[in-house]
Amino acid sequence: MSRRPFRSRLRETVLNLAAVGGAVCILAVVCAMLFNITLVMFKTGSMSPAIPAGSLAVVRGIPAEQIAIGDVVTVDRPGKLPITHRVQSIEAADGPARTITMKGDANTEADPAPYVVEDVRLVLWSLPGLAHPLAAAANPVVLGTTTVAVSALVTWVLWPRGARRRRSGQHVAA
Repeated sequence: MSRRPFRSRLRETVLNLAAVGGAVCILAVVCAMLFNITLVMFKTGSMSPAIPAGSLAVVRGIPAEQIAIGDVVTVDRPGKLPITHRVQSIEAADGPARTITMKGDANTEADPAPYVVEDVRLVLWSLPGLAHPLAAAANPVVLGTTTVAVSALVTWVLWPRGARRRRSGQHVAA
C-alpha cells in the first residue's frame, strides 16, 4: 500500500479549502442579494453594551410597516452617516412611511429629532471586534496583496506535475 507524498496531500487540502472558501463567498453574495442583507460597522459605543464600538452587524432591509418598538434599526440620513439605534416609538405617517424615535442604549436621551422612514435596515445579529479587521481588509494594498497571494496559491496547486507512467506496478516520474 503506497502513501501519497505530503506535498500531494497538502495541495489537495489547500485546493479543498479554497473551494470551500469560494463556495461560502458565493453563498454569502447570493443570500445578500436574495434577502437584502448588508453589513454595518459600529464606530461608536452608543449601542453598548448590546453592540459595542468596533462591532460588525448583519442587517436586512425591511419596510417601515414591519418595525416594532425595541428593534435595533439603521436609518439613512441625507448628507450624514446612517445611524443605528433602538426604536422607542412608532407613529403612522403618509402612506407606508412611519415616524420613529430612536435612542442608543448607552445614551441618556433619545435622538434629537424623529425620523420619517419608508424602510430601514433591521439588525439581525452582531459580532464584536470585527469592524476594524474588515475595514483594514478593504484597503487597496491589502486587497491587491491578497489577490496576488491567492493567485499564486491557486497556480501552485493547479500547476501540472510531471507525467507519470506505470512500469512493472510502480509509479515512475517521467
